[in-house]
Amino acid sequence: MSAFLSQLSVRRVDQRDVGKWVLNEPLVYQSDVAGQVITVPAGSSTDFASVPRWLPLAFAWLGGHGDSAAAVHDWLYTTKPVTRRMADMVLREALRASYVARWRIPLFYWGVRLFGWTHWR
Repeated sequence: MSAFLSQLSVRRVDQRDVGKWVLNEPLVYQSDVAGQVITVPAGSSTDFASVPRWLPLAFAWLGGHGDSAAAVHDWLYTTKPVTRRMADMVLREALRASYVARWRIPLFYWGVRLFGWTHWR
């Protein structure tokens, strides 16, 4: 069963920039959809669920939910150990494992499917 095997521990990179965070400890996630344990190493950076500034309403709905899932997704997008499609599927699965409200999960998922290609490159 998909599950986080460790807890998220982060610190801000710059106290003036609330969007940049670094993991203090490894974040370990067992992914059934990817068929592997994904370990985001300590020192990896994340901006969590970054939503374009032109979507303020979506940011209000999504911000602060699924931070662990978003950190795993950011690492998958940065290192590319799986395809982009698989990374997005892992995000959806990890959001469920994080007990994010069911109605929020499609918003995250379709947001990265439609707009994530800009960060994947």
